[in-house]
Amino acid sequence: MKKVGIVGANGYTGSELVRVLAFHPNITLSFLYSRSNSGTKISDLYPDLTAVCEQVLTDKVENVDILFLCLPHKESQNWLTQNPVKDDTLVIDLGNDFRLDGNFENRNFIYGLPEINKKNLAEAKSIANPGCFATAIQLALLPLAEKGLLNEVYTTGITGSTGAGQSLQPTTHFTWRNDNISAYKTLTHQHVDEILQQLSSFNHKDVSLNFVPWRGDFARGIFTSSTIKTDLIFSNICQLYQDFYENEPFVKVSENTIDLKQVVNTNRCVIHIEKSGNAAVIHSAIDNLLKGASGQAVQNMNIAMGWEEKLGLNLKPVAF
Repeated sequence: MKKVGIVGANGYTGSELVRVLAFHPNITLSFLYSRSNSGTKISDLYPDLTAVCEQVLTDKVENVDILFLCLPHKESQNWLTQNPVKDDTLVIDLGNDFRLDGNFENRNFIYGLPEINKKNLAEAKSIANPGCFATAIQLALLPLAEKGLLNEVYTTGITGSTGAGQSLQPTTHFTWRNDNISAYKTLTHQHVDEILQQLSSFNHKDVSLNFVPWRGDFARGIFTSSTIKTDLIFSNICQLYQDFYENEPFVKVSENTIDLKQVVNTNRCVIHIEKSGNAAVIHSAIDNLLKGASGQAVQNMNIAMGWEEKLGLNLKPVAF
């Protein structure tokens, strides 16, 4: 059994890690760190964890085998500076501190999108977990990038309110969010640089991404639609995707239309392709808190530890 610590366990991604790891056969939760809620039971903050995990949050750090950082963006570096961890501890950061530049002190963070980086993730000691929109958009475009077929991409994506984090904001208040949608960070979303760095490298040439994100009137999930120009016939595009993801346990290419409820509460990504004339649209859907964050972090842990990739992640989607 490996000892695990979660820093920022009081947030959405931290609490989702608790929920998933509570049933993981190879780990034990050593500590759940939170400065703001130290002394409070995690199940008092998240009643869904009642009888699943009754552990008390703490502001004390212990030596562990695996450390998850679930802190607000730009805080992971500061935390690691103030709380040095052993070199042989596996550190998985769910923030964006190390996604573009993985070098930090004596660590080199590997970009943790398993579908393209599994070999480098094996036995890694430092992993930068991808962003939620970045995961959904990259998985929708990687098969085309591998063949150098990406030039200019137009993407829209809608996300649930949990994507904004736990802190209350005017745009996450129920009376604003309910029966409402809005665009935000048009063409300037923080995940664009991360997406372009990976896709351009995979594509072997620069890619242009025009991304318009939307706030949805639901709690969790991401649905994206990416439009490209291509002369490939529809059947060849579909075969390209089927071949690329043939051995990936968490990505499903569907011949039928897809929806969010197929993936909410799972670590899965579903993809659907449509084509009209020389325009193709690739739809993708994920749970922003699982495949977009905590579930993918556990997937990365499994790979780095040499465990079966799906361990602890056989989760059923919401059906009704």
